[in-house]
Amino acid sequence: MNDRPLTLMAVHAHPDDEATSTGGVLARYAAEGMRTVLVTCTDGACGDGPGGVKPGEPGHDPAAVAAIRRQELEASCEILKISDLEMLGYGDSGMMGWDSNDAPGAFWRTPVEEGAARLAELIRHYRPDVVVTYDENGFYGHPDHIQANRITMAALALTEADAEADADADDADSGSESGTTPKVYWTTMPRSAMQRFGEAMREFGEKMPEPDPAEAAVLAEIGLPDDEITTWVDTTGFGGQKFDSLAAHASQGENIFFLRMGKEKFTDLMGVETFVRVRDTTGADLPEDDLFAGLR
Repeated sequence: MNDRPLTLMAVHAHPDDEATSTGGVLARYAAEGMRTVLVTCTDGACGDGPGGVKPGEPGHDPAAVAAIRRQELEASCEILKISDLEMLGYGDSGMMGWDSNDAPGAFWRTPVEEGAARLAELIRHYRPDVVVTYDENGFYGHPDHIQANRITMAALALTEADAEADADADDADSGSESGTTPKVYWTTMPRSAMQRFGEAMREFGEKMPEPDPAEAAVLAEIGLPDDEITTWVDTTGFGGQKFDSLAAHASQGENIFFLRMGKEKFTDLMGVETFVRVRDTTGADLPEDDLFAGLR
């Protein structure tokens, strides 16, 4: 065996996304000696500006917002002890249906093949043993999250094709050595936890107007039944780091209601991160409690 550390790569859409669904695993595996690589696809320019000014409102400067969010992302990476940050630099597409979806440089309008080729180069460089991104619906339908899933799965297909074409692949001592990523996961949330989130939002004063029937139907499809979740990773020991990484994204604090509950309640609510395993070459049994099960 070689001395290359086991490597986790998380592919996210915006600055601050790394903290919400994967902050715990990034911190945990960094503490366990793994290399942790964060790929952030967009610049976050459709986030809030100083004073909470929204995109399209007077005083919202997308370039300035992107610069602030870059600094916040770097601070979050320091807190989570992320080994390597890679930014693809695409424009933030905003929410589905916004004019920014079709703006020049927007991630949503970028050909999947282009984004996949760039990400494939990073996969070849870092040779991750585990890759994590969103599901095909971007968890809740955000265009940049959907696009992150698309380019990730396409990039993995590219690197797998490389491995198959490599006449020396059989001599490699692991799947990641040959260019094939052994384990791939999509982030998700158990439906049992969604109810707890709703209760917590009401407890901490979050206004929750009744959704119309169409919105209610969409909300009902977020997450998965508990028995369809393959991987439950205990990250309670890293709840403080996860909370602090979210807090580092101070410019978006108005949108991060979790920060209102304090570290103890936050850790209780967010102390287990859940995933669906969509690729595995290790034969590790399911359900599992470790993204690296079968690799160590």
